[in-house]
Amino acid sequence: MFPDKVTDINFKIFIDFDGTITKTDVGEAMFLEYGDPQKAQEIIKEWIDNKITSVQTWQQLCETIESLDLNLFDNFISNIEIDKSFIPFVNYCRNANIELKILSDGLDYYISRILKQNGLSEIQFFSNSVSFGENNKPVPSFPHTDEECPKCANCKRNHIINGSSDEDVTIYIGDGFSDTCPAQYCDFIFAKHSLLKYCEQNRISYYPYNTFDDVLKVLIELSKKKRIKKRHQASLKRRDVYLQG
Repeated sequence: MFPDKVTDINFKIFIDFDGTITKTDVGEAMFLEYGDPQKAQEIIKEWIDNKITSVQTWQQLCETIESLDLNLFDNFISNIEIDKSFIPFVNYCRNANIELKILSDGLDYYISRILKQNGLSEIQFFSNSVSFGENNKPVPSFPHTDEECPKCANCKRNHIINGSSDEDVTIYIGDGFSDTCPAQYCDFIFAKHSLLKYCEQNRISYYPYNTFDDVLKVLIELSKKKRIKKRHQASLKRRDVYLQG
């Protein structure tokens, strides 16, 4: 049962997908399952070590798959589990008129199917795209890339800047390496795994979480406040982007 109070604060929530909404990193698991596992791990390590961009990472990963049986792949996707507390979290946000968007450096094919099979198709998401060529070989494309921001093939930072205003209180929820850039532009960060380590190493304030139940408890408490102090460093970084534009 959710509280009746609808917050007067304009929250905008941005959420990673792989490993945050899902229990596993679907993109990584896809290439370990259908590509060359050893090569895939080497490519991912090069990306984490900043030796290649995210666009190059996806292009090289897709090259490890010579052909793909889409029926088997769809079955693989259907067995992906999400954090079950995500659905109550979405329901709370809907009831409280809180806008949320999914920002993923993954692929639209599996994201749309996972959302649909969990009754969450109405959630807007931004991601990389994939089509299938000869023998259903995956071919990635990048409709939201930013050459000045190579960490993500889908520039999450730009979605945050374009999808919020100075009046909004921004929240980022993530877990991985591709979340370290966009999280810096948000007022509140919920972090685990690699993102948590990054926040600790860089002295960025954050809330640790394991499931969306943890996030929801904090969000309810924040919603009760009349005024919220925004994170100063996030405001400065957003201002820098506005000035560059």
